Amino acid sequence: MATFSQSTMKTCSDSIIDFCCSPCLEHKIDQWAELYCDTCQKFYCAECVTLHGQLFGKHVTYGRGDTSKWPASKEVQDFLLKCDLHEDKHLKMYCNDHSQLCCTNCAFLNHR
Repeated sequence: MATFSQSTMKTCSDSIIDFCCSPCLEHKIDQWAELYCDTCQKFYCAECVTLHGQLFGKHVTYGRGDTSKWPASKEVQDFLLKCDLHEDKHLKMYCNDHSQLCCTNCAFLNHR
């Protein structure tokens, strides 16, 4: 699990949102996440965390001060796993000769 955060730019907004609220995202709303629930493995904004706290008071949550305990966002995971040469492919293989991660296309063409 990664311990860093990388901001991503949303095309519909001028603001930078590094972690979006999971329930808000399901409703196509880009809302800044304030907390991460380790039990639910979801992010919550200030409004949604109130309801979450009422329903699941014993869940372990981490605020913005503990982002080192948050997982990498989905956008960051997708970015890290994407092949630089073949943008539609994910890195799925490892070449021992070149000590490099590669997609299936690269493995077939460049890492025999």
